[in-house]
Amino acid sequence: MRGKIGLEEHFAVPETAVNPRGTYAEGTWSQLKGRLLELHGERLRLMDRHGIEMMVVSLNAPAVQAVPDPAAAAALARRANDALAELVAKRPDRFQALAALPMQSPDLAIAELERAVTQLGFKGALVNGFSQVNDPDNVVYYDVPQYRPFWAAVERLDVPFYLHPRSPLLRDARLYDGHPWLMGAAWAFGNETAVHALRLMGSGLFDAYPRLSIVLGHLGEGLPFGLWRIDNCNTGAEKTDGNRAKKKIADYFRANFYVTTSGNYSSLGLMHTMLQIGADRVMFSVDWPFEEIELAANWFDAVDMSEGDRLKIGRTNAAQLFKLDVS
Repeated sequence: MRGKIGLEEHFAVPETAVNPRGTYAEGTWSQLKGRLLELHGERLRLMDRHGIEMMVVSLNAPAVQAVPDPAAAAALARRANDALAELVAKRPDRFQALAALPMQSPDLAIAELERAVTQLGFKGALVNGFSQVNDPDNVVYYDVPQYRPFWAAVERLDVPFYLHPRSPLLRDARLYDGHPWLMGAAWAFGNETAVHALRLMGSGLFDAYPRLSIVLGHLGEGLPFGLWRIDNCNTGAEKTDGNRAKKKIADYFRANFYVTTSGNYSSLGLMHTMLQIGADRVMFSVDWPFEEIELAANWFDAVDMSEGDRLKIGRTNAAQLFKLDVS
């Protein structure tokens, strides 16, 4: 399929192009770093070869979210967003952008989101999970009350918010002791992000701001497969203490969430996700450069689905949600 649009596609500025916890071998990281720092060379050639018309680009993880000082986080977000705006301006027909945000401070996050959307022309925001605030050990998730003004601003600006993974802090990762292979993309990323999304839904956020649109990668971080059981354990007399949502979790997931195929090219997984939330809420993505464009594109172009659904998932859903100027 020609004309695909990718939504979870990363870049870096030099200060965020750091091998996270030494995750990658030196040679592998050298290649990834080179790919993160450019838009118009190898990336664009591979897009042309594999039918990707546009990438909506965002800062790599954890980046801003791992800078505890709010002022320093805001300065980094601003520098990264300005650098990305300059890169996008060279080929706006092929690249658009999502803003990095200093979520350490709701007020600073609102200001940077408004600047990125209204002045830089960004199409929304991508945030790399929880933020460390003031102290590296102080972790904050965005369901807590002080973030309600931020979510009000997201709804007012009418832009999507992409909740991207990061691994838990080492102090919170004892479950993985002795099994480092489970950290990162293999498992911990999805587990961490799914719980964060459930916290948002269970906080009553979408009752207060019903027009919010949240995007999750990797076919929904496992949530489409758990919706029935989650709701079955939270109904009537069985409703768990602390769940302030007025509706079922599945209702919010189908009304306020979109998922992408980034880094999860499972045909059965895609079919299940489409059955759970509908083809109108699924969108193509690669997760470049951490996954290969060729693998993602060849899989998507061949997966067994109607051509109408392929067009929606590959292109038109993203164009509509992110208000992209594509023909």
